[in-house]
Amino acid sequence: MSLYGILIIFFFYVLGEVLSKLIGGFIPGNVIGMVLLFIALMMEWISPAYLRKTVAWLTSNMTLFFIPSSVGLMVSYQLIQKQVWAILATLLFSTILVMIVVGWVFQKIKK
Repeated sequence: MSLYGILIIFFFYVLGEVLSKLIGGFIPGNVIGMVLLFIALMMEWISPAYLRKTVAWLTSNMTLFFIPSSVGLMVSYQLIQKQVWAILATLLFSTILVMIVVGWVFQKIKK
């Protein structure tokens, strides 16, 4: 893992958070940071080689990042239990909607 790679990723995260605060939090800062990092990589302002070791380490330890959300689900068990049908309906609707949109976009791109 490279300290330089961590600093680059952290820089874009902080930059995204700052920009998110400036626009009123309409778009989450981590999303803005990822888009800015993607743009910087595509414009070749940053070499992917600087991030390769760090990204490999982060993806190999991805399960660590799901621990906080798993604990949050366990703590909120009673609330989830009360709203289980609404949650399931939302999941079903959003899954169907995503499948329709992806299929439509794929057909448009294929032409």
